[in-house]
Amino acid sequence: MRQPRVHIVILNWNGWADTLECLESLLRQHYPDFQIVVCDNDSADASLDKIERWCQGEQAAPVNDDSPLTHLSQPPVQKPVPYVRLTRDDAEKADAGHVTEPLVLIQTGGNLGFAGGNNVGFRYLLTQNNSDYVWVLNNDTVVDPNALSAMVDCLESKAAKGQPATCGSTVCFYDDPTVVQALGGSQFDTRSCIASQTLGRFLKRDSDIDHSHFAGKLDYITGCSWLLPVQFLRDVGLMEEGYFLYYEEIDWVTRAGKRYTHTYSQTSMVYHKEGSSIGSKTLNRGPSQLAEFYMARSRLDFCRRFYPRHLPYVYLTMLLQALNRIRQRHFKNARTLLGVVLGKRVHKPL
Repeated sequence: MRQPRVHIVILNWNGWADTLECLESLLRQHYPDFQIVVCDNDSADASLDKIERWCQGEQAAPVNDDSPLTHLSQPPVQKPVPYVRLTRDDAEKADAGHVTEPLVLIQTGGNLGFAGGNNVGFRYLLTQNNSDYVWVLNNDTVVDPNALSAMVDCLESKAAKGQPATCGSTVCFYDDPTVVQALGGSQFDTRSCIASQTLGRFLKRDSDIDHSHFAGKLDYITGCSWLLPVQFLRDVGLMEEGYFLYYEEIDWVTRAGKRYTHTYSQTSMVYHKEGSSIGSKTLNRGPSQLAEFYMARSRLDFCRRFYPRHLPYVYLTMLLQALNRIRQRHFKNARTLLGVVLGKRVHKPL
């Protein structure tokens, strides 16, 4: 029986070391039919050159000997790894043809943000006309060898019952793999336009977790690890690029409406470093100014687009957030939030 074809889209921005560790784990997948597509958002650290050298066996992936996850990415996979490197224009051509190499490297030509960079990969896979699913995966992850097959099995089972769906993973902290970071994703409050803390966050992975309960509460799946039918891209469209960072997943699910349900596989294990690119809030750290700015700006943009009647309440809660940052003595973050409330659209570090 034919296995569904999967394209794995990974966005890289100045993160070649994380990406190489991720690739080492991905090439150990037990799933038989996939192609990895790395989209580089015009990194300043020569990321694609380093990834090419890794493919050729000339650049080793960094090894964290203190990590309990080293076995997921070491010893190194056999080199060379066949690959093709494309420009954005070549990758998005309608007649791009069928690329057979297991790894595709695409230079997007600019820092297009999370949605824009991933969309380059989505447009590429649509030119291939042979893809059944797309796995959106953060580059700062390592994955269990059965992570992909578990999600595919979940969606194939639902499709057999006539239930179009998308699927997330059980995501744990890379720094402490025994602790859950997200069971698929989060709930979302349409009044405040704020996502709740990710479902299951800080639960012990080996505790008695009622996965059906959490799956039933899931409003959207985190883009850290998200498997979607390629038909979803055709039905709903690509990610909205206006946000640049944050709220892309919520926007996508909102546009999809009730055409698709959303779940996660408890046996699809992904380990995420969280916030390594721009300083998002993590287990032991508050958000950076940059993360604070884009989270607030995208929240307002989303609210204006889908729930404009809720804007007064959203503005009020953002002012309260700024006051809380002052109480916490995070004065620069408070000024960043107030700037967004007053209409600031471009981030300039304070």
